Amino acid sequence: MSENYRVPSGFRIVSGGQTGADQAALDWAIARGVGHGGWCPKGRRAERGSIDPKYLLMETPRADYLERTAWNVRDSDATVIFTLAEELAGGSKRSASFAESHGKPWLHMRPRIDPKFLVHFLDRHRVVTLNVAGTRESLAPGIGTLVAQVLDQAMCVPRG
Repeated sequence: MSENYRVPSGFRIVSGGQTGADQAALDWAIARGVGHGGWCPKGRRAERGSIDPKYLLMETPRADYLERTAWNVRDSDATVIFTLAEELAGGSKRSASFAESHGKPWLHMRPRIDPKFLVHFLDRHRVVTLNVAGTRESLAPGIGTLVAQVLDQAMCVPRG
């Protein structure tokens, strides 16, 4: 990993492995040597078939998207939810609801929100395990690009 990354020691990304925001975050972590993992539905189910084994995910006992969503929230320090919309809906809204019920901080990132908000969020909550959730690629074409750009800008801050 480059010395320019501000990724704290032991930092890892967890996600559920769905297309879009989830896989973009996992790909980002893999490409940068950042630890990753999380829970996915039994059978490694995603909208386009089976989740690639390159993602080091554990299967929940059931093929239920909400179970893996709840478990990823539960097992992380905080959740960042990426969407292209102003308001949360569907599984993204459920991620926020699970975070609130577990007393975990969460942040909604979308276009035109400065990545510095994510930096401050991570620092304020001393996040070591970050759950990345958000919209599927089929519902929000380009969401993966947003996730990668925000993570790069937030986590690749040159050291002073």
